[in-house]
Amino acid sequence: MKILSPKNYDRKIIVLLFAIIFCNTNSKIAAQSIEDQNTDQLEVCIFSKHLQFLDYETLGKKVAVMGFDGIDLTVRAGGHVEPARVKTDLPKAVAEIRKGGTKVVMISTTIENANNSQDRYILRAASECGIKYYRPAWYKYPEGKTLPASLDMYAQQIKQLSAFNKELDVVGCYQNHAGNLVGGSLWEVYHILRLADQQYFGAQYDIRHAIVEGAFSWVNGLELIHSQIKTIVVKDYKWKMVNGKWQLVNVPIGEGMVDFKKFFRILKQYNIKVPVSLHCEYDLGGAEKGNRTISVDPQIVFDAMKKDLIKIRELWKES
Repeated sequence: MKILSPKNYDRKIIVLLFAIIFCNTNSKIAAQSIEDQNTDQLEVCIFSKHLQFLDYETLGKKVAVMGFDGIDLTVRAGGHVEPARVKTDLPKAVAEIRKGGTKVVMISTTIENANNSQDRYILRAASECGIKYYRPAWYKYPEGKTLPASLDMYAQQIKQLSAFNKELDVVGCYQNHAGNLVGGSLWEVYHILRLADQQYFGAQYDIRHAIVEGAFSWVNGLELIHSQIKTIVVKDYKWKMVNGKWQLVNVPIGEGMVDFKKFFRILKQYNIKVPVSLHCEYDLGGAEKGNRTISVDPQIVFDAMKKDLIKIRELWKES
């Protein structure tokens, strides 16, 4: 048996310790790398409006197979959950969707007022089911009232909603939407949110609608509202001549006018990482409209959604 000299023995110990430290360091770096890759992903949900031909459990299964992180569930008249049945059907929907393999991250509703009993029921049910985010209704400008006065009125309503949200630990997210309703511009959204508890009521930023209303100035609107963004909607569009008139046409992600790379770069600069809802509003045999019966093979719908999801992830990575 060869006996190591103290000098050789010390050298062996040093080499062994170095090897252990090196391996541990590499393991930590590898683990951190995997963690960074996972945290860099957007949490993308699918808007269940486009899958209303599916029951709850099948909805959960199909969404999981497509690779989405969750669901933006319609809880409104004609949606997956009818408001009148929210106490029984929302817990059922959440449980069966979870059984199918995914989760409900947010809900889309027609909630307007904290003093409305049905609106309160929906929010309580959402809270009890562990759903964090909801989109309320879009407000209309009342006749006989100036626009500034209308915005002041809705700011008070949202303030009350935010107080009720705080009790339930849920977050309201008002969506900017192209057109003449309140919120066509981000300045309107900013105004109606100004009195709210910003932790419990913010904006659902819709890049498609923002660019429709502000082809070049949308970056200003994003700058204005960025600290209040709680959720995001992604979809794409282009202008097309139809019967001699220019019209908006919705298209798959990456095939239209939305500059997703610029948008995603700005989100990264602001360090905005919030749940995303994908809307597929181009022709899908009626699924785009929320039809219960569609005119195409359901697989066509699933393939289109998965294609959009893959494109979102590619554009995010490249931005």
